[in-house]
Amino acid sequence: MSPPVFLAGADALERGTVVLDGPEGRHAAAVRRLRPGERVDLTDGAGLLAECVVTAADRASLTLDVLARHREPPPAPRIVVVQALPKGERGELAVETMTEVGVDVIVPWAAERCVTRWRPERRDKALGRWRATAREAAKQARRSRLPEVPELASTEDVAARVAAASLALVLHEEAEAPLSGVEPPADGDIVLVVGPEGGITEAELERFAAAGGRPARLGPTVLRTSTAGVAAGSVLLSATGRW
Repeated sequence: MSPPVFLAGADALERGTVVLDGPEGRHAAAVRRLRPGERVDLTDGAGLLAECVVTAADRASLTLDVLARHREPPPAPRIVVVQALPKGERGELAVETMTEVGVDVIVPWAAERCVTRWRPERRDKALGRWRATAREAAKQARRSRLPEVPELASTEDVAARVAAASLALVLHEEAEAPLSGVEPPADGDIVLVVGPEGGITEAELERFAAAGGRPARLGPTVLRTSTAGVAAGSVLLSATGRW
């Protein structure tokens, strides 16, 4: 079984001995009950991972010796999923599963037909939940790079990402081209747009097409918006050779 992963600052990971305290240390010591002699991996969330062994433990922290360090290069190409806001807790489900499979950027999108709306007074809290979900799912998946979860995007923001991408795909059930037949680029961003429960509007489709987005069909069945991203992301990760 692979060792558990916890987050630590990059400066700390450059030392020979690391004291893991704060929320991460309390979780490791009090919840996971890690003890001297056990293996632990620490990461800064930006590609640096330190293989460690616990040398001391108390109720709120661990002391660890660093055995080895590895730096994961930036992913190429990056998989960027633009996720229209799902209803209820399905947003966190989408973030969790996409993080686990290896999506690099998860962009919350306020699509026209979204039932869920992040009101200005609650936007920071909602975004914080997505980011916390990504962080915990990345640790569970033993990732050394946390996925980026940027601010809530408008349709114009998404169109700008589409225009700047090496390849941009818009999932649509009536598209003729299957996602499995797409030839991915070797680098840059692959932007994948996932619409809301009510579907992407014609105006949104036209805007993304004008920016260079290509419609693609995931398969013969219609998936929920909260599961389409992880399924499509998996197809692309396999096609790029990252899986």
